[in-house]
Amino acid sequence: MYEPNKLQQLASLPVNTPLWVNVGQHGELAEAELRYVGPLSRGSNAVYFGVELKGSAMGKGTTNGTHRGHRLFTCPDACGLFVPISHVHPRTWFRSNVLEAQARAQERNHHQPPSTLAQNQVQGPFQVGQRVSVHQDENVCAGEVRFCGALPGRSSSEFHVGVLLDAPVGNWDGTCRGEKLCHIPSKLYGLLLPASAISPGKVSDPEAPKPLMKQPLPPATKPASTTLPAVAPKVALLPPTKQGVKPPPLPPPKATQKVLPTPPVPPPKPPNLASDLEKLQPSNGVHSPPSPLTLSDDAESPKEDEEEELRSDLEVGSMVEVNDPPLYGVIRWIGRISGVPETVAGIELDQELSAGTDGSYLGERRFRCPANKGLFVKLRNCRRDSRFPAPETPVNQVERCNSIAFAEWGSKRVEEHTPPVDGDEARELYQGWKKGIQGHLNSCYLDATLFSLFSCCSSADWLLFWPSDPEEHRSSVQAQDQLRCEIVNPLRRNGYVCASKTMALRRMLEAASNDASFTSQEKDPEEFLNKLFQLLRVEPLLKIRSMSLDPQECHLYQLFPPTHPPSPSSPTSPVESPIPLSLPPSLRVASVQNLLETSFMHTGLKFVEAPSCLLLLMPRFGKDFKMFDAILPTLSLDITDLLDDTLRQCSICQSVADWECLQCYEDPDITPGHLKQYCHTCNTQVHSHRNRLSHSPVKIGIPEGSWSGPLICTRRKMSLFAVTCIETSHYVSFVKHGPHPTDWLFFDSMADREGGQNGFNIPQVKACPEVGRYLSLSEEELSRVDPASLRETVRRLLCDSYMCLYHSPELSLYR
Repeated sequence: MYEPNKLQQLASLPVNTPLWVNVGQHGELAEAELRYVGPLSRGSNAVYFGVELKGSAMGKGTTNGTHRGHRLFTCPDACGLFVPISHVHPRTWFRSNVLEAQARAQERNHHQPPSTLAQNQVQGPFQVGQRVSVHQDENVCAGEVRFCGALPGRSSSEFHVGVLLDAPVGNWDGTCRGEKLCHIPSKLYGLLLPASAISPGKVSDPEAPKPLMKQPLPPATKPASTTLPAVAPKVALLPPTKQGVKPPPLPPPKATQKVLPTPPVPPPKPPNLASDLEKLQPSNGVHSPPSPLTLSDDAESPKEDEEEELRSDLEVGSMVEVNDPPLYGVIRWIGRISGVPETVAGIELDQELSAGTDGSYLGERRFRCPANKGLFVKLRNCRRDSRFPAPETPVNQVERCNSIAFAEWGSKRVEEHTPPVDGDEARELYQGWKKGIQGHLNSCYLDATLFSLFSCCSSADWLLFWPSDPEEHRSSVQAQDQLRCEIVNPLRRNGYVCASKTMALRRMLEAASNDASFTSQEKDPEEFLNKLFQLLRVEPLLKIRSMSLDPQECHLYQLFPPTHPPSPSSPTSPVESPIPLSLPPSLRVASVQNLLETSFMHTGLKFVEAPSCLLLLMPRFGKDFKMFDAILPTLSLDITDLLDDTLRQCSICQSVADWECLQCYEDPDITPGHLKQYCHTCNTQVHSHRNRLSHSPVKIGIPEGSWSGPLICTRRKMSLFAVTCIETSHYVSFVKHGPHPTDWLFFDSMADREGGQNGFNIPQVKACPEVGRYLSLSEEELSRVDPASLRETVRRLLCDSYMCLYHSPELSLYR
């Protein structure tokens, strides 16, 4: 394994750092760039490296940067890979890196005991006999590796490579500090360079003779063959000189034939790109020498709009052909080159070409490919590969979920009203993959909210039957029908709804609000619910009065935290709990009960009437700032003392209260953390104490009549039935499906994915009885829970809650 300092060193590398990675069954080294460092799932301590494969390794990956439906980085399909640190090596090679990489590759394949590796010659990313490309100034030279390793007599372990060049442009005779490293026939054909200055090429055939210098052939005396051989001969392409005699011209090429030449090897000086790029095109791999082709005088440069159209048609990764007879390849790079007024494409050819490069042009790296397979041409001279059918038009993801591709994921319409099931029946209906509501195109805000509202609870069913005039409010009737018959009823009967049904509802919301983002972009649950209630033209859920002002109506309520969040104190003795607790507090915790009371109390609010359904938004400001480490969803929410114009008990003698005091809420002598209201006698006595002389009790209204003696009344409470949570822009939901504390389900509309960009999200519902043990704790107990002990589902419920949903089943019958 890597030492800790190695892990720290590699984990601190910046994004886009070049790397070598081991790929395939034999641990082959491949070029890559770093895209991500970290765990693959929340709560995991394992560090993985997400890399994008480059050069010849492109297409050998397993991902496009996603892991189980969660995007960790972005790259083309089948070009991404997640690997452990043992498969990652810096692009700058040292002897220790080489030994370690080879040892690990040999251990995985059992080809050779690791102990024998140190006795062998260290090869690193290159092998003796391998064909490589050498970059010197603006020139690119080919050659063969004759030496690999660290130099003798030097303290540095930097890896060097000795190369026998094909052209006499070298300056090394094969020795270093008097020690013979390899045989070089002439100093002019040898180079000794660091490995970073060498690019790998195709390993040469040991049987084939190696020319010492590539020279242009004499002018052809007969027409060139028009067929492309299996392997193109390596013939250097030289630009015409001003005094040179032009060879007989070939027939004028088509407009789509113009190919950019590669730089000569070696050129006497950098060519004039502005003129030479128009005048030259490389050989097609024929045995006769290449002939420079001159553009016809009437050839015109494409207009800007035509070039833009070509750009949109071809992109990196497109399979193309150039020239006639055609050369086939894949576009690896598109951009501008100094001195060329048009957009240029870098192509990796299917076959070698004598004038090809390894992805460099004039010494500057544009992309990587095997030697003699890189070609640079004007983008307008590329055309789609005619061997394959033309690609389909870009997929419209909004319409795609209505296509035949979604047929096997479809769900059927259910006309009959279907009430929800609960208990074991609900768990059997929903639990599993392809259950719940299928997500598609940033729909998780809608999926999680609808599943929370309707899967196991009927308190929101009045939305499905709210009367509307079909003539006057046709869009409202259509939306209600879509919600009832295409989403809620199928969900409750079959346990699954496909994405095309929710997309139809999103399009209705889009049309009603003139907001095109409803069908494609992320939204918040409260924005969706407000638009849905407006579209259905239903009455607001809540009526809230501020002081003596007129009541205000709304559908949801945003909780506001107290100015100073409470800091729980350590108890003197352990509290009995179903889970182990530590004595010192570990978490800053608040309950929904406390947040609701303080929100109403500090702003002087009261419910005008008890709501049948209460949707509460938690106090949070993005994922980076939270006032509380955890929020405890109160299972039974007491709203008795938050109701306006109703009888309330005195906190001391239980008679009818007609005073309340804000300052007494946190009084440590009178049940701190609870609302305080008093009858006239108790109010006088409580506020006669010297510590409460500064308090300002407020008179509260009570119903008309004569009231005396202790008040016996039923507390008005609401039950928690669902919690919607958010983590890094993705919404999920927890739903209570039965009467037992352990009856909880977890729903994720995008839990997994089948296929790449044009694949399908797979929804999942699973039982999570473990959350019930924590919801039964008090704030004090929860504050002493070790965060590291929390399971993933429990952590998401307590630490990432976004909206808590409460209901009064007996009141919902009257809506």
